Amino acid sequence: MLVPVLIGLAVVIVLFVALVASRPADFRVARSAVIAAPAETVFAQVNTLRRWEAWNPWGKMDPDAKLTYSGPPSGIGASYAWAGNSKIGAGRSTIVDSAAGESVRLRLDFLKPMKATNFAEFTFKAEAGRTTVTWQMTGHNNFVGKAFALFVNFDQMCGGQFEKGLAAMKAVAEGEVRETAAAK
Repeated sequence: MLVPVLIGLAVVIVLFVALVASRPADFRVARSAVIAAPAETVFAQVNTLRRWEAWNPWGKMDPDAKLTYSGPPSGIGASYAWAGNSKIGAGRSTIVDSAAGESVRLRLDFLKPMKATNFAEFTFKAEAGRTTVTWQMTGHNNFVGKAFALFVNFDQMCGGQFEKGLAAMKAVAEGEVRETAAAK
């Protein structure tokens, strides 16, 4: 009786490993929003890391998270590290490329709950006083990451946070435009 159970368990494990191994390793999550503000105004929200506190959805998940800034205040080399609760974990984000009014690319080094290195990119497309912002994250899953992805829809989980962040960024940037117009 024990031998058939062990053989069945071994078959299940082998099938699970084969299923996980067959999953795609690379992933991309992206969301976009149209903001009624010039590209330069929206770009500044991303390129200056201290401004993220006003719209970053993960910051709202742990208002007591410890943030540490280093490098220049904005642009290439600007960096911040975070250490928070189990919802946001710990890691570091560093701007690795920045083109004024066009794009910002960041390297994301996650330390907790799982170690990973991914890249986030924000692109800004100006059209008639409005800016379309696209926030995307790309990365490569190892075996554990691919197994995790079998049970958690990463696009929905992360994409939902991108949507919240873009909505908050929209409110902040459009508020700045209104304040500037009122001051004139």
